[in-house]
Amino acid sequence: MEYFKNSLKSVLGAPPPGTQMTGAETVETLLARVSTSTLLEDRRDACRAIKALSKQYRLEVGAQGMDILRQVLELDRNDPEIIGYCLDALCNVTSKNILKDECENNANVGEQFSEMFLKNPENVSLVLSFLEEYDFRVRWPAVKLLTSLTNSRPKDIQDLILVSPMGVSKLMDLLSENREVIRNDAVLLLISLTKSNANIQKIVAFENAFDKLLNIISEEEYTNGDIVVEDCLLLMLNLLKNNTSNINFFKEGSYIQKLAPMFILPDNLEEVGWSPQKISNFHCVLQVVRTLVSPNNPAQIVTSCQKTLRNANLLESFCNILMASGVPADILTEIINTVGEVIRGNLTNQEYFANVLAPSNPPRPALVVLIMSMVNEKQPFTLRCAVLYCFECFLYKNEIGQELVVQTLLPSSTGNTTVTTGQLLCSGLFSNDSLSNWFCAVALSHCLIENPSQKEQLLRVLLATNLGAQPVTLLNQCGVFLQHTSKLQAKLGILMLISMWMAHCPAAVKIFLNVPGAMAFLTAQTSASEFDNNEELLQGLCAFIMGLCVLFNDNSVQNYSKENLAQLIEKRVGLETYCKKLSEVSRHEVYARAAKQPQIKAKHSNELLLEFEFCKLFKVMECLIIQALGVQRDLSNGISELSLSEHENALLLQYKDLIRDQDKKLQDLQKKYNHLQKEFNELKAQMEELQQTNTQLVDQNTLLKAQLSAGTTQVTNIIHEIQAPAPPPTVDSQPVFIHGNNDALLERIKKLEADNERLEKVEEELAEKTSEIESYQRDQDDLLQLLTFQDTKLNKFKERLRQLGALPHSDESSSDVSDNEKDKESGPSLL
Repeated sequence: MEYFKNSLKSVLGAPPPGTQMTGAETVETLLARVSTSTLLEDRRDACRAIKALSKQYRLEVGAQGMDILRQVLELDRNDPEIIGYCLDALCNVTSKNILKDECENNANVGEQFSEMFLKNPENVSLVLSFLEEYDFRVRWPAVKLLTSLTNSRPKDIQDLILVSPMGVSKLMDLLSENREVIRNDAVLLLISLTKSNANIQKIVAFENAFDKLLNIISEEEYTNGDIVVEDCLLLMLNLLKNNTSNINFFKEGSYIQKLAPMFILPDNLEEVGWSPQKISNFHCVLQVVRTLVSPNNPAQIVTSCQKTLRNANLLESFCNILMASGVPADILTEIINTVGEVIRGNLTNQEYFANVLAPSNPPRPALVVLIMSMVNEKQPFTLRCAVLYCFECFLYKNEIGQELVVQTLLPSSTGNTTVTTGQLLCSGLFSNDSLSNWFCAVALSHCLIENPSQKEQLLRVLLATNLGAQPVTLLNQCGVFLQHTSKLQAKLGILMLISMWMAHCPAAVKIFLNVPGAMAFLTAQTSASEFDNNEELLQGLCAFIMGLCVLFNDNSVQNYSKENLAQLIEKRVGLETYCKKLSEVSRHEVYARAAKQPQIKAKHSNELLLEFEFCKLFKVMECLIIQALGVQRDLSNGISELSLSEHENALLLQYKDLIRDQDKKLQDLQKKYNHLQKEFNELKAQMEELQQTNTQLVDQNTLLKAQLSAGTTQVTNIIHEIQAPAPPPTVDSQPVFIHGNNDALLERIKKLEADNERLEKVEEELAEKTSEIESYQRDQDDLLQLLTFQDTKLNKFKERLRQLGALPHSDESSSDVSDNEKDKESGPSLL
C-alpha cells in the first residue's frame, strides 16, 4: 500500500499543503496525464495507477477514461506493459460482478460500460488483435477482458466476433497455448461464447476444437485430471448439444473412439477410490455420450452413433462399470441412464445387454439385478428412476425383449427356481410400497406397447392370492388391488397399466368388465364432484378406462355391452361431466411434464404420477373415445322450417333475425377490436423504441453524473482558491461562480427527465388502449352468452309446444336437432 501511495505521489506530484485529493480527482488527474504526457514512461506510470484505482473507482474510470484507454491501446500497442495495464483497467470497469465497497445501486454499472464499449465494433477487433501477441502481459489480459465482456453482454459479443475476420480462429489458437493459465481461461471463454449460438459452435468445431480438447484431456490424464478436464468436456457438450452438424462431424471424425480411454477403470478401483473431481469429470463425459444418442436427435443419427459406440467397445465398457463394485451411487445412476440410451431402439445393442451377466454366484442377468434395485425401497430414488428408464429403453421397439419378460411370468415346465424379471415385477406391483407399485406397473405396461400378442399372453398369467384359493388372472388382481389401495400413486400406476393393456385388446376388456366392483369403482370416481391433491388425475384416468371399455368392447359381456356402458356414462355421470373429467388429464401440469421426454425426471417420489408412453396413448385415444360416445353428433338429419308449425316457424324466424343482428354487432365489434389491436401494436412498437432510447439516455446519464461530479469538484476548488486571498463575503455582495460546463450538463439532465415523462405518457396511453380492448372482448363474451341463453329458451318453447300437443310427438327430428345443437356448442370446449 505504501508503495502504491509513493507511486501516486511520483506520478501526480505532492498535493498543496493542508489539502488531500479525492479518488475522483486522482482519477481525473491521472487520465489527464495519460492524454497529455509526451513521455511513454509518464503515460505508463499513470496507466499503472489507473489500473490500481479501476476497481474502487470504476464509475469514474469508465465514465471519463474509456476513450482515453482505448486511444492508448491504439497508439502505444508496441509497449506490452502499458497495454496490459489498460486491458486490466477495462476488465475491471466492465466486470459484471459487484466489486468490493460498491453499493447495490451500481450493480449494473459493469454491464452498462460493457454495452458502451461494444457499441463500437472496432473495439472488439482491437482486443482480438492482442491475442496474436505472444507476450504474457498482453495476451492474458486480452483473454480476461473478452471473458468479462462475454459475461456482461454475451449476445452482443457473439455477434461481433462472428463478423470479425478470423475472430474465432484467434480464440482457437489459444487452446494450443503452452502457458496453462491462458489456455484454461481460453477454454472458459469459449464455453461462454458457444452457449446457444449454433454458428459459433459450428465454426469452433471445424477449427479442430475436438482434437485440441481431447489432447488437453489426454495431457491431464483423462478423468483423473483436474478441473480443466471438466471444462474441456463442458465445452464439448456445448458444441454437441442440439447440433446435429457437429454430432455428425464428431462421429465421422472418429472422436467417439477417442473417448474410450476415459472409461478404463483401474483394477484396484476400491483402493484408489473416487475423488470429487474424478466424479465430476465422469459425469461430464457421460453427458457427452448421452448427447450423441439423445432421443431428441434424429433417429438416423442416434442409430449411427449407437452402432459406433458398440463397435468401439464403449457399450461393453459401460456394462463393465455398471457391474463393477465401488462405483459411487450418482455415477452408477448416470451409467444406467447412459446404457439405456445407447441401447434404446437398437435391437443389436438390446440383445447384447440382455446377455450381460452380473459377477454374482450364481451369475445373474444384469437386467434382473437392476430390477431388484428398482423394487428395493432402500435404494436411492434417482437410481430407481434410472433403472426404470433403462428397462424402458431395453423394451423400446424390441418385441423379442417384450416376449422374454412376459414369458418369465407364464408357467414353466423346466422347474427353474431362480428369480426372474417377471416375478420381481409382480412382487413389486402389489407390494406395500406405492413407488414400487408405480415403477412395476409402468415397467409391465412397456412390455405391451404396440404388441397385441403379448397382451393376449399376459392374460394367461395366474396369481395365487391365498393358500387354497383359486388362482386369479393378473388383470383381475389389478382390478381388485385398484379398489383396495388408498395410495394415489399406486392407483395411477395400475390405471396406466390397465389402459395400455385394454387398448386394442377386446379380450382384456372382457376380463376387466367381469372384475367384481370394477365398473362401480370407475363410475363413482368419474362422477365425484370434489377433489384435491391431484385427485382430478385419478378421476380422469378412471373416465379414460371407462371410455376404453366402450371403444374396444366386443359386446361379449351381457350387462356391459357397448350400448349399456354408453348409457351408464350418460345417465350416471353425464356426458358433459365425463368429457370435463377426461379433458382435465391433458390440461394438468403433471401431464405436460411427463409428455415432454421419455426419461423420468423428478426430484421427489411424489412427483411420479404419469408417464411418457401413457401420455402418448391418452392423446390418441381421447378423441376416439369422445366420438364413440356420440358427443359430437352428425347434424345432417336436422329439422327444417317445413317441419315446424306456423307459430314455431314465426318464432324461429324471430330468433334468426335476432341472431343476424347480434352477428352484425359481433362483426362490428371485431372490426373495432382489430383497429384497436393495430393501434396497440403501433403503441407497443413506439414504447419499445422509447425504452431503447431510454436505455441509451441512462448510459449518457451515467456519464453526465460522473462529469457533473468532476465539474462540481472543479468549482469547489476554484471557490477555495478565490476565498483564500479574498475577504469573507458580505450580505450585500455574495460572490457567484458560474461554471458553463455544469449548466450544459444540467440542461441535458433536464432533457433526459422530459424524455422520461414522455415515455410515461405513452405507457399510460398504451394501458388505456389495452383496457379498451379488454372491454370489447368482454362485450363479445356477453353476446355469446346471450346467444346461448336464447337458444336454450327456444328449445324450452319447442318442448312446451310438444307438451301442449302443438307439435306431434312422432316428429323426433326437432328434439334431435336441439340436442345436436347443444352438443355442437359444447363439444369443442369439452375437448
